[in-house]
Amino acid sequence: MKKAVIFDMDGTLFQTKLVLHKALEKAFKKLRKEKLWTGDTPLKQYEAIMGVPLVEVWLTLCPNLNEQQRTDINQYFTQQLITLIADGEGALYPHTEQVLATLAETHSLFIASNGEIDYINAIMKYYKLDRFIEQSYSIQMISSSNKAQLVQLIKEEHHIAAGYMVGDRISDFNAAKENDLTAIGVTFDFSLEEELQQADYCIDALPQLLTLVK
Repeated sequence: MKKAVIFDMDGTLFQTKLVLHKALEKAFKKLRKEKLWTGDTPLKQYEAIMGVPLVEVWLTLCPNLNEQQRTDINQYFTQQLITLIADGEGALYPHTEQVLATLAETHSLFIASNGEIDYINAIMKYYKLDRFIEQSYSIQMISSSNKAQLVQLIKEEHHIAAGYMVGDRISDFNAAKENDLTAIGVTFDFSLEEELQQADYCIDALPQLLTLVK
């Protein structure tokens, strides 16, 4: 049986920062137009909480909005991200495709993301990641919005006994530990040093995975 490597998407394989800024600016421009927001777009605040489900994002960024308003702006924001991806505005991190191709020869590869299904599918489709990734999973697939439970679902559905979880935030490392996987942290755009200390290993570039994952 192949071992598995489960990847986070945002800030791990996909350079989310390239589309995040533009989509977030458009979302808050819409909120300003509707008189639901004043002031600057809280980009730094978003980056600080990157990795939490989008429901929590909007609760944190816009606590004064009601549930329907948060749902509406989340849908608008997600659509802006998808449009930017389809227009080629995003990018994978350097060497992502080569690393995935090499790993797929000996491991089963999966995505476990806090992003929404349509968003993850847009990335998968644009970069044709299904060449390497066996299946992608979104946090929307479980009611708890708990990434550890999402990873547990992947393990159960694919009978995974051992493997690795690769990500950039504490939710990834906690998901690894709760599922008896090796936690590998990437020191990319959204990673935090204090959270990376919870990983078993850290890498500065994706090709370094090929040495750790055997």
